[in-house]
Amino acid sequence: MEIEIYADVVCPWCWIGKRRLEQALESYDGEVTVRYRPFQLDPTPVTEPTPLLAALGDKFGGRDKAEGMAAHVSKVAAGAGLDLRFDRAIAANTFDAHRLVRFATEHGRAAETVERLYRAHFLDGLDVGSVDTLVTLAGEVGLDETEARRYLESNLGRREVAADLSSAHQLGVSSVPTFVLAGKYAVTGAQEPETLLAALREVAQREADG
Repeated sequence: MEIEIYADVVCPWCWIGKRRLEQALESYDGEVTVRYRPFQLDPTPVTEPTPLLAALGDKFGGRDKAEGMAAHVSKVAAGAGLDLRFDRAIAANTFDAHRLVRFATEHGRAAETVERLYRAHFLDGLDVGSVDTLVTLAGEVGLDETEARRYLESNLGRREVAADLSSAHQLGVSSVPTFVLAGKYAVTGAQEPETLLAALREVAQREADG
């Protein structure tokens, strides 16, 4: 079964959803292929690095509200075994990060790259909108840094990622994470592992029944 994950690498619920899917797959005995699909929570250009909490405060009505939201999602993340450090995170446009994921997919390193991008943003306080940062992360997951830089500093992958982002909206993906199972069945949100496992088993049965 193919599982397509529509997500953004600066979306905390997407990282939680990814981890919960991994937990669900530990109890699933069928074969799966995971494919990462791009989605941007905010396609607005980021002209200079800005602390994420400050950016969220501007967007959602003040620093206190942003910190409250961050505390809530951090608590949920901790339950999934993830440490989110919003106090370190830097707001970033993720278009080039999605291009890096596409490059990594071509070289068989997609899963490692996506995980490293989440960690870079939410734990290490790195700017995942920076090409220099992305090149370093590429090297850390076993990709060739020279090739990654050449790719990111060119126009390679731009048209394809833009087309994928457009396709996501045309398919009706409006919130992330969204998991599409077997190309037909969508599960939206960072569902609990048990819910995802039940969905996997139900879809597998439907597919088997033809």
